[in-house]
Amino acid sequence: MSVPIHALTDAFAVAPQLAPKDMQAVADAGYKSVIINRPDLEGGPGQPAAADVMAAARAAGLAVEYQPVVSGAMTAEDVARFAQLLDTLPAPVLAYCRTGTRCTHLYHAAKSR
Repeated sequence: MSVPIHALTDAFAVAPQLAPKDMQAVADAGYKSVIINRPDLEGGPGQPAAADVMAAARAAGLAVEYQPVVSGAMTAEDVARFAQLLDTLPAPVLAYCRTGTRCTHLYHAAKSR
C-alpha cells in the first residue's frame, strides 16, 4: 500500500485520503475497521466518494463507518460519536481524512473525555 499509515497505538492508526483500491491492502495489513472522517466533496469532485470506499471496505471484509467532520469545526458531538466508534468497532481501527490530522485530533479528544 502506498498510503502512509501512522499508528498512534496498537489498536488505532490514521492515514491521509484513501481510495477504494486501498481497502484490500488495509485489510491485508491487519486492520479490522475503517472510519472515514473526511466529508464527501471536501477536496472537490476528484475525491473518492465515501460510499465507494465503504463498498470496497466491506468487500475486503472490513467494518466501516462514515463520520464526516468538517476540518477546524470539530464539535462535542463529533468527539462523542468518535469515542463510541472506537469502543464498538473491531480493532485495530484505521481512520482517515485529508491528511490524518483531523482523525488524530478526534482520537486524542475522545480519549481525554
